Order: sequence, then C-alpha cells, then structure tokens
Amino acid sequence: MASTDTHRPNILFILSDDQGAWAMNCAGTPELKTPNLDRLAETGIRFENFFCASPVCSPARASILTGQIPSQHGVQDFLRAGNSVDLPGDGKTIQYLEGRTTYTEILGDNGYDVALSGKWHIGDSAMPQAGFAYWNVHASGSGDYYNAPMFQDGEQYTSDGYFSDVITDNAIEYLDDQKSLDNPFSMNVHYTAPHAPWGREQHPSDIYNDYFDNCTFDSVRWDPIHPNHLLKEGSSGSVGETADERRQLLSGYFAAITAMDDNIGRLIDWLEANDLRENTLIVFTADNGMSMGHHGIWGKGNGTYPANMYDTAVKVPTLMSRPGHVPQGEVEPGLLSHYDLMPTILDYVRLGYTIGNVRDLLPGTSFAATLDGAIPAGDLSVVVADEYGPTRMIRTKSLKYIHRYPDGPNEFYDLGNDPNETVNAIDDIAFRSIIRHMAKQLQEWFDRYVEPERDGSKQDVKGRGQIDLVSGSNEAFAQDVTFMRDL
Repeated sequence: MASTDTHRPNILFILSDDQGAWAMNCAGTPELKTPNLDRLAETGIRFENFFCASPVCSPARASILTGQIPSQHGVQDFLRAGNSVDLPGDGKTIQYLEGRTTYTEILGDNGYDVALSGKWHIGDSAMPQAGFAYWNVHASGSGDYYNAPMFQDGEQYTSDGYFSDVITDNAIEYLDDQKSLDNPFSMNVHYTAPHAPWGREQHPSDIYNDYFDNCTFDSVRWDPIHPNHLLKEGSSGSVGETADERRQLLSGYFAAITAMDDNIGRLIDWLEANDLRENTLIVFTADNGMSMGHHGIWGKGNGTYPANMYDTAVKVPTLMSRPGHVPQGEVEPGLLSHYDLMPTILDYVRLGYTIGNVRDLLPGTSFAATLDGAIPAGDLSVVVADEYGPTRMIRTKSLKYIHRYPDGPNEFYDLGNDPNETVNAIDDIAFRSIIRHMAKQLQEWFDRYVEPERDGSKQDVKGRGQIDLVSGSNEAFAQDVTFMRDL
C-alpha cells in the first residue's frame, strides 16, 4: 500500500495560488476559517518567514520544480501564451521547462509514482512533463471556478463541479489506484484557489454568504490605493476602492480559501483512513503572496508597475507535517525560500546525491535536518533573494533592499522598526553604508546564478505576461500597462 518504508516516505505537495502568508487562521487572521491548514500546523511546522522566488505564479512554480532562479530557467512572468493551441488567443504551445531537470523528474527516475492534479501554467498544458506520469491539469492556469477547461494526457475536457473539489476528486481517485502498489507516491495537488475571480457566483454560496453577512474583515489591513496600482480587468481581479467592493472581494477570497481548506481536509482524511499519514510528508505552500488592500494593492507583485516586493507579495504560507517524524506544533522563524524546496525534498527522501554535481548551480539550501528536528532553519539562512524581471530584492531578518534596473526607483526598509514597510528609507543617510553593502551582496548573489541570455534585469518585464521564450523570435513580454490613475 504505497510506501511504508520510513526512509522513502510518500510526498503530498499542496500548492495554493495567490495566497498571502497572512491568509491562514493559524498565521494570525482569526476571521478566516482554515481548520485543516491549522491542523497541519498543529501536527507539523509552520514556517513564518518563507519566501517565493518571484511574486507571480509561473516563475515561482518553475523555480519550485527546478530549484533555479527565473534568470536561469527563463520563465519571468505569468504565461499569457504557449499553454495550448486550443485556448482562445494562444495559438501555440511552448514547453518552457524543456531541458531543465525537476525534482519530480528525479523522484520518478528513482521509483516514485509522480502525479499532478490541478494547475500547471508553465506552458503546454496538454502534454505531461517534468516527470509526471499522471497528468490532469487546468488548460491555462486560472479562470472560472465552475466548468474549468482541463487536459488529461493530451485530451481536453470540461470539468464538472467546483474546481477545488474537482482537483481533489482527481487526486484521490489517483491515490486509490496506487494503494495496491509498493512504490512511494509523490502527489502534487495544485489548486487555483484563492486566485480571482471572487464573485458570489464563483464559490459555494453557504461559505461566501457566511463571510459576506457576518465577517467585518477587521483583521485585514486596508490602505489607500497605491499610486502605481495597475488597472485590473477580467479574471485577474478587481480593486476594493469602496467598503462595499472590499467586502465583496474579501468574501470571495476568504470563501476560496475555506473551500480549498475543506478539500485539504479530505486529503488528510484519506491518508489517515489508509494508514499512510505517518509515512507521508505533507508540504503546503503557495506560489506567491497576495495583497488584499495591504499597501493599497489588490494583487501580487504585478499589482503595481514597477513591480512591488512588499512582504505581502513575496512571503508565502508554508506548512510541513509528518506525525512521528517532523516536530509538531512548532513555528520556525528562519528565512527560507522556494529555492530550498528541491534540495530539501530530495535530501529528505535520501536522494540528495542525485543533484550533487549541479548543487553549486542551485541557490537553495536543504533544511531536511529541520524536518528531522535536528537544526533550526534559522541557523541555516542569512538572506533571501527575489526577482521579478528588472526588480530584485534581498532581505535579512530585519532589513530589506529592493533594486530596480537600470536606474530605480530603489527602496530600503528597516523592518525591525517598520515591520509593515510604510517608510522607504532609501535616502536616509544613517543607512547609506548598509544599503551599499546590501546592493553589492545582491549583485554578487545574482551574478553567481544568472544565465546571461536569460538575465531578468535586462528584460522588459512589465508584469503583463510572458508571450514567448526569452530566446524566442518574438517579443517575450507583453507591454500593455494601464494605470488606475490614468482613468
């Protein structure tokens, strides 16, 4: 029945979409109902300073799988093209990770049954990639929560039901088929929740109405609209300029999370019912963070132009649980990143040697010892770095520097005294030497890993989507920027 070998545990990797690190009950948002995420926190470790590789979905997802930075793998914005020739306005398919080694591929090559149910959004949704033997994915990456377009092994179909339920149903059906096998499984469950749209008709009415009628949303910060806020249209979301608009959007956002949480509970229940809970490492994280009124932004890194690197955009919720093996009920304050996931997962299942000859090309560090209760992660990490095209960030526990190529504007935050990032101290003479040192450290870090032909600092990434390979014959990035202030 799957793997019962304690040295080769099963892996259940759950990935949400556009979920801020703040957006869990156990992370300090008491109005948000997430009993099953709280359940994982109680039976494992909650990492309170975990960061994405890029504050937008496709680059972040590519970095999770490859362990590389966007300036290596070349996915530097959400993908507006290359997902499927069958999608309106697409007209081509691109395998953006072709030639890149993924941790899932390594698991598959070493006896794991590797499966993906849900969101892919790294190009060519029709064809299985990255070592996934089971492939049942959203055709593009986001859209309506009902009647979502899907691909299963090259065949397109329309799903029936609420999409978070569909993703979970497919995952459990696959797991049921694996019960009679001895191989360990690596089941990736990638939800589109809580990505927009957030309308009342998009989510279970009982959950939405409960939030809309009864929640004051006092625990969610709400600032005046950011002056660089971009216009949001269609499924990319809306802007909560008024109290009524804010209530509608937050009701939908919260409903999407709670409905997803219900489905995460179904996955945990399945593991427990099949006596596999203690031999399955559950990893929960999000592709990127999300501001829902924080800093006056309704969006992630591309909610503004230039792209923003506020903690609400770059910090992601992260939980890891395996009762009897991973410490329980702990909160880990150390700075960690999605870059660290590939080496950690492979080390944890005794396959770390498989990346031995390329480890120097990967920026991440394994924290498998933290999962074993041996070394606090805070003793391993000094800084984390992030990039979104020409915008780059370096962050320590108490300081953050943001550099924009070629000529700014740059930002610096004294997080120890300004944890909400309200004052840009870039011109404060007291921090001049610190800023100079962090700028040098940032440049040296990226110089170590960048593949020059994919260097994001030299790309014209506006946050409006990637439409071709960086090395392709066409313009790689969309340029249709429209500011709210222009209306």
